[in-house]
Amino acid sequence: MQAQTKSVTLIGAPLEEGSGRRGAAMGPAALRIAGVDQTLIDLGYEVADAGDVQVVPARDLPNHPKAHNLRTVGAFTRALEASVYEVAAAGRFPLILGGDHSLSMGSVSGMARHAAQQGRPLFVLWLDAHSDFNTPATSPSGNIHGMPVAFFCGQAEFAEILPRDRAFVDPRNVFQVGIRSVDAPERELIKQHGVNVFDMRSIDEQGVASIIRDILSKVEAANGLLHVSLDVDFLDPDIAPGVGTTVPGGATFREAHLIMEMLCDSGLVSSLDLVELNPFLDDRGKSARVLVELTASLFGRRIFDRPTRAA
Repeated sequence: MQAQTKSVTLIGAPLEEGSGRRGAAMGPAALRIAGVDQTLIDLGYEVADAGDVQVVPARDLPNHPKAHNLRTVGAFTRALEASVYEVAAAGRFPLILGGDHSLSMGSVSGMARHAAQQGRPLFVLWLDAHSDFNTPATSPSGNIHGMPVAFFCGQAEFAEILPRDRAFVDPRNVFQVGIRSVDAPERELIKQHGVNVFDMRSIDEQGVASIIRDILSKVEAANGLLHVSLDVDFLDPDIAPGVGTTVPGGATFREAHLIMEMLCDSGLVSSLDLVELNPFLDDRGKSARVLVELTASLFGRRIFDRPTRAA
């Protein structure tokens, strides 16, 4: 990675309360067992593991009938926003091990504060089957992991989780790739706010290289920081079954690695989420290993560097 730093800090976020089902809280442990730290060390990075963020439900937040477990998700949001900001401000690369996708309410908000203090825009590459732009008013389930993009874009305020003067992400700086499951009201919000969506048909027609090249050119032209949020369900379930929200027809193994290799070559990525890994639903650690391999590609491992597996 021609990145800004060779120093990486791992931040575990054992959060499952945003998803509506159990298991994602085991994600950080599974990623560590799969060797995410040693993989980065072998690639020449200095790695510090900050452990898992520890929270208690935020009692100052109200219970919300259409945003389940808001007190717990809000507490994680606050802790991750502060932790990610501190790591980035210290010149290190925050790598967040999740945990369901509601954790991005905190990680992206922390990077938005850092980018604002740098006088630079923050861009978000959202690799996911879902657009996650629901609000409490539009969500059919009330599960907050379907709302983080709307939250960090300032369009889904459940309560005063973060300070009122916090930095938001411009929705036009959000690029969603691999989308194939969007609720009807969500579709209208996305269109209204100018979120850039590349669904699987776009990938089929244009190819991932063309799409990612265009996104990176926009980030570079704006001198922006780029946060990447990788959901397990971006991948086809045959490749990575360990997720509670599988949607058929996802990205292939090579498409995902090509994206990571291009991101590496760009040197523009400043932070990364690995989310929605549910080891309880996985096949002998298969999905965790795939996520670690994709992370390795993002941080500079090349095809010729990959270990050969016995047949």
